[in-house]
Amino acid sequence: MKNSTPYYYQIDKEVDVFLQAYKNKIPFLLKGPTGTGKSRFIEHVAYQLNKKLITISCHEETSSTDLIGRFIIRGSETVWIDGPLTTAVKEGAILYLDEVAEARPDVIVAIHSLTDHRRELYIDKLGTTIKAHDDFMLVASFNPGYQKGFKELKPSTRQRFIAITFRYPNANSEAEILTKETGVDIDTAKQLVAIGNKIRNLTELGLTETVSTRLLVDASKLICTGLPKRLSCHVAIVEPLTDEPQTIEALKDLCNLMI
Repeated sequence: MKNSTPYYYQIDKEVDVFLQAYKNKIPFLLKGPTGTGKSRFIEHVAYQLNKKLITISCHEETSSTDLIGRFIIRGSETVWIDGPLTTAVKEGAILYLDEVAEARPDVIVAIHSLTDHRRELYIDKLGTTIKAHDDFMLVASFNPGYQKGFKELKPSTRQRFIAITFRYPNANSEAEILTKETGVDIDTAKQLVAIGNKIRNLTELGLTETVSTRLLVDASKLICTGLPKRLSCHVAIVEPLTDEPQTIEALKDLCNLMI
């Protein structure tokens, strides 16, 4: 375990809700765009509960085998190696499937029996079923707005979880997050938050993703260690958002006007 609690700014009793879900062994779904604090939230509550956290960053190639386990050749023997899901089920850890909608469909099939009254994992390759440890908790996240219509969770899956939507904090809260997280002065934090909110409202730019709190934190860190404010905004906020030269220039001009 880490020596100090991972910093997390509670917005709307989401920590209290999670702790009750953990008590009742109800799977938990975190919804919201990237960089709104979903991963930091789960790190924070795992620390509070003093539980091991196993995180899987899902992508289009993530399969049930990756989660459950596989046979490998070791010397002259064939040996079974537990995957992270099997390990979490046995040890009573919190398993966090980040961006679960990105994974292959067989991953969803594999976790179904862990998300209802059975709380068990069937390992097809071993022909065995494992009852989940009492402390096991399944947590997943996904971004409902990303590639809408292509990467959605089925209603039958969503209804196996209780869920909380993560949004960008209001301006004052987000500025406080930046100061607590990085030590940046409050005036600079407010300037960065204003830039973030301005870009978030520029829907005509057609950005795939908008300014996350994470990007503002990165800009704050650079400023705190001596990089000029405008350059920090350019490399930490503007460049990660787009590769389109005209859009980059427009966003740089906007940052220059506001800081």
